[in-house]
Amino acid sequence: MKRFLAVSMVLLSTFSVVAVQAAETKVPVNLPELEEDKYQHQAPTMADLEADENIHPELKRVIRRGYDLFTNTQQLRGKNVFNDMNCSSCHMGEGRMPFSGPVWPAVTTLPDYRGKNNHVNNIEERISGCFSFSMNGMPPEYGSDDMVALVTYHQWLATGAKVYDTNIAGRGYGSVPKPAKAPSYERGEKLYAENCAICHGADGQGQKVDGKVQFPPLWGDNSFNWGAGLVRLNTAAGFIKHNMPLGQPGSLSDQEAWDLAQFMNSHERPQDPRFEKSAKHTREKYLNFHQHTMYGKEFKGKVLGEHNNTGEKPFLKPDVLRPRTFE
Repeated sequence: MKRFLAVSMVLLSTFSVVAVQAAETKVPVNLPELEEDKYQHQAPTMADLEADENIHPELKRVIRRGYDLFTNTQQLRGKNVFNDMNCSSCHMGEGRMPFSGPVWPAVTTLPDYRGKNNHVNNIEERISGCFSFSMNGMPPEYGSDDMVALVTYHQWLATGAKVYDTNIAGRGYGSVPKPAKAPSYERGEKLYAENCAICHGADGQGQKVDGKVQFPPLWGDNSFNWGAGLVRLNTAAGFIKHNMPLGQPGSLSDQEAWDLAQFMNSHERPQDPRFEKSAKHTREKYLNFHQHTMYGKEFKGKVLGEHNNTGEKPFLKPDVLRPRTFE
């Protein structure tokens, strides 16, 4: 009981400090407006689900299961997830929020060609990519109960949305203009200590309470691997600018967002599951992706990603990461 109270006080203290920092921020929160010339969709909430009498009770149950998996993907730890990430770690606001990686656009724009794997993907394959890269794991089997539940939750979030309208407001994390100065690890390190370490730890390993992840790690064995979207500096800058620090989205300048992205993504993490021969070879093979990353580049005398570390995962590449020819 004493341990529980002590841990609770630590967590409460952390949240309290974050809240105070948010209240005392000297820079106004400045999120981008949803573009009027782009399609806007308001995804339903779980309260909307419970209030909707037109949805069959069994469908509601499966949507709830998908929501539960999405917000607590750690329940699949050791089976499908091999790090400290949840789907909601990258797709904030239950996958609903604009500029926070809303997931409903994937439902309305897939199947479609995807440059990352150079073939047409459906929604199951897109979700499998998140498991393979962001959660450094093994995706649930296509058609399995867990995969169907996740797809169903994604599909429900798209209720009423247009199909194949790609001009979507708030999709992804939003772009951040390249700064006047080249992104700096040193400036990012200072900014991280001032804005991020309170939640993600001075060592970037996040925080847990009673074994439950409260704030995810940003690098290292328990973070996303070198193939995840957030290792791209431009993607990370968008996420940071429009979502961080917690409670203060939009409070960082464009330069600060890029500097933080540079700092975060100049640390090691588990190997890209697509690794072949060497990091430099893999970088060149997937340069359409890695041109935006530090992977395969020399930093502080070492080539980032030049290792055989797969984190907690006892394999490199899930079977689902394979080419398709449709022949």
